[in-house]
This record gives sequence, C-alpha cells and structure tokens, in this order.
Amino acid sequence: MKFSNPVLSGCYPDPSICRVGNDYYLVNSSFNYYPGIPIFHSSDLVNWTQIGHVLTRESQLPLGTKTSGGGAFSFTGIYAPTLRYRGGRFYLITTNVQHGGNFIVTADRPEGPWSEPVWLEWGGIDPSLMFDEDGKVYVTGTGGGDELPGIYQAEMDPDTGAILTERRLIWEGTGGSYPEGPHLYRIADWYYLLIAEGGTEFGHMVTIARSKEPYGPFQSCPSNPILSNRSTGLPIQATGHADFVEAHDGSWWAVYLGIRPLGYPFYHHLGRETFLIQITWSDDGWPVIGYDGKAQLEIEGPSFYEGSLGKCEGICRDDFNSESLNLHWNYLRNPVPEAYSLTRRPGWLTLLGMEQGLDGTERQTFVGQRQRHLECKVSALLDFEPTRDGEEAGLTIYMNEKGHYEIAVTRIDGVKTVLFRRRIGSLWKVEREETIPVGSILLSIAADATTYVFAFTLNGKEETELGRGECFYLSSEVAGGFTGVYVGLYASGNGIPSDSPAQFDYFDYRTN
Repeated sequence: MKFSNPVLSGCYPDPSICRVGNDYYLVNSSFNYYPGIPIFHSSDLVNWTQIGHVLTRESQLPLGTKTSGGGAFSFTGIYAPTLRYRGGRFYLITTNVQHGGNFIVTADRPEGPWSEPVWLEWGGIDPSLMFDEDGKVYVTGTGGGDELPGIYQAEMDPDTGAILTERRLIWEGTGGSYPEGPHLYRIADWYYLLIAEGGTEFGHMVTIARSKEPYGPFQSCPSNPILSNRSTGLPIQATGHADFVEAHDGSWWAVYLGIRPLGYPFYHHLGRETFLIQITWSDDGWPVIGYDGKAQLEIEGPSFYEGSLGKCEGICRDDFNSESLNLHWNYLRNPVPEAYSLTRRPGWLTLLGMEQGLDGTERQTFVGQRQRHLECKVSALLDFEPTRDGEEAGLTIYMNEKGHYEIAVTRIDGVKTVLFRRRIGSLWKVEREETIPVGSILLSIAADATTYVFAFTLNGKEETELGRGECFYLSSEVAGGFTGVYVGLYASGNGIPSDSPAQFDYFDYRTN
C-alpha cells in the first residue's frame, strides 16, 4: 500500500530512529524551542504519534536568557539528536550549541522521565552512539574548533560520559562541504558509516562508506551519493541527514530530512520535514535507497502498513480545558512559568506579557505550534483589555526574530486597537490599524502556498480582512535559521512587563 511523504510535516528536521520489538521511536532537533526534542511512536513507520519530549526541565535544556550567557537566535539550541536502545534503556545523545556542548540523557521509557544530562568532553556537533556486539560503545561526530572537517570517533562509557580512547578522524567524506550527521552501524561483517554532506540546503546528500574495522580505513560506496535529489525537478529537495532502521519483518528503511520548495527562485517556509524511504541491498552489500538514489513523495509502504490514521485533517481544536498544554505546543526558549496559566480562568489560556516582544532574543511570552500544512487556517478567541499604551497580545506567524507577521490587540493613545504588523529583516511596519470596542475578538490567519491573510471578527459578524503577508519573506532563504514557521499565541508589554491578562478561549487549526 502506498503512502504520501512527508511522514512528519512541518519543522521536524534531523530525524533519528530506533526499533524496540515491533515498536518504532523517532526524535527530531528542536533548536530554541522548549520543551526540547519531540519524541514519537509508530507501529508502521508511516503514522507517528507524539508521546512526549525528551528535554522537559530547564536543568536539561538551558536556552538563551540574560542570566545564562546572552542572546539567542534560531541558529542555536538543540542540534541533531541520535536515539538508541540497549539493554532495556533508551539513550539519547545531542548537542546544545549554546550551553555546554554535547551530552547524553537516558530513560527506561521513551515518554520519560529522562535523566539529567551527562556532559561530554567531546567537541563538534551531531554526535551519535553505536553499541557494538563486543560490548564496546562508540561516539561518532563532526570535527570542531581547528580540526579538519570530517567524522571523528572514540570509544566511550555512555553511562558516565567518559571518553575511553583517543579521538580519531575516521572519514573525510566524498568531498562535499560540511560532512556531518554521522551514524555508525554494524551490519553482518561490515561497519557502515552513514553521513550527510553538501550543507543542509539544496546541495544536501547522503553518502556512505564501510570497513571491516570500526575505525576504518573506510571505503566509499561507488554509488555515492546514495540519496540526493539535487539538480533535479523533483518535489523533494535538500535530502539528507538520514538514519537507518531494520524493520521487524526484515526490510530496511531510512528516515531523512527534506524540504518541499515552492516558486522560483525556490523557497520553503514550513521547515525541513521528516520523510521515509525504502532500502534494498546490492549483491555486493551496499545499500540502495529509494528509486536509484532519488526520493519521491509517494512510495510503497512497509508490508505491515495498513493505511494512514489520525492525521490532523478538518479541525484540530484546543479548548484549554486540561491542566497542561497538548504536546504539540512549544515555548520560545525557557518559559517564565508565571507568564502562563490554564487555571487563572478555567477553560482559557492566560498569558502575561514580558517586557520583550517578538523581536527580542531573551525570554518572551510565546507559545506556538508548527505550521504543518501549506493550506490551513488558524483562529483564536481572545479576551484582552490593555490598560496602558504598548501592551499587546495576539496571533503570530513566526519564523524567527527577524521574520514574523502578527495580528494583535493593543492600546494606542488610550484607545483599544487591532493591528496588522510585518517584520522582515531590519524593516518593521504596522500596515493597518482599526479601533475596536471592549470585548472579545476572534483573530485568524489563513494560509495558502504563497500568502497569509490576517482577519478579525467581532460579535459573530462578518470577518474583516486586516492585511496580507507573503510566505516568501518568512522562508529560510530570506529569514535564515534552521527552523520553520510556527503559529503562536503571544503577549508583550513592549518594554515593561504587562499586568493585563491576555486570555484565549480556544485555538483552531483547520485544514479544509
């Protein structure tokens, strides 16, 4: 039975996968969003359900704040985790590029709780673990500092974090830029070293080498790159950063990141997404990925795949009736707990604005979720009566500090106002303002592949369009960074912490 990629749409880059029996678990990079590293479960490799986050405490995930070392941008935070299972325990290794470098956390259950970090004396990024048959454990990662570009490796103790042998350069790749994202596997009599090269943009590719020994010398596959859609017109591009898994029926699969570019020049704004692809093996023992090394949107699924289940189609609604937010919500950096409440007004999410707005690089009052569909509409009912000029709250389409649009309620010269504003790089402009009465307001953002439309509704009357913004300006190609677009609820005092509660009754994410 065929299925349509991606298996995780929206900003879910750098996938890593492991199997435990007939169950599969997958994690992704989370950068400056909190909680960190979403973790998913599947029984068929196609349908994935989020079961938690790996990093759920600030002690595990310090991000950019004034008290912990300066500002932050969407290039920082958590990079490229690797998930593995051994002896009844889950191990996850990753990099916090802003605070502390590489570390390991462990858990008995994938949904957690996960341990405090064990910090490593290990440079570079993109660390990976391989548990060998003889009991040795290898850490593999990229070069760092003044080292030559390439893949480095040593033996280690994953429980204490001790590096047990010298750090050795084991492969420089095939000549592409930025050799990274390594995974070492032992399959039959060979050690296979899988990496990404070419940068994580349109030249991205997957290459592989093998050796009879864990440190090499590694022989490059004669068919490298074994996965790349570069210089083609295929709808998936920037394919790379893959991880292999042997399924419980004996078939082999890989998860990898890719993008779905639009227009020309190409742009993408949903972020790097997670795709699935089949692997076969040549007679001489090399993996053959996809269709002659190319990735397609629609492919034949595993033998045990029986159809798509439970994907968000129609309306996905949050009524804020629980004691905690659903797992698909994230804060931007470490949240200040006092700024968020689900109990102050039961059935509503209450936000208190921090002094910084969406342009800031410190703690802000923001909670959002990934935009997962090119065509969708989000809406939220807001009850907010600002008591001084400058206080605001509303709905934002947010790529990063230098790329976002918002529709918000504020107070200007003592008058309650709804506005539409755009931030594009150093350019900032309020496009339109409308005076509104006391009472709740329904804010909405409708998206298609090229445009966001911002509108509001008062007292159940006809919707009023307030402005439009191009998706292109929130793309990675324009705004930069490694993330994708989020839709968020936010509040700000714009220079002074706000005392006026912004209360959201519900949030709808509609796909048709």
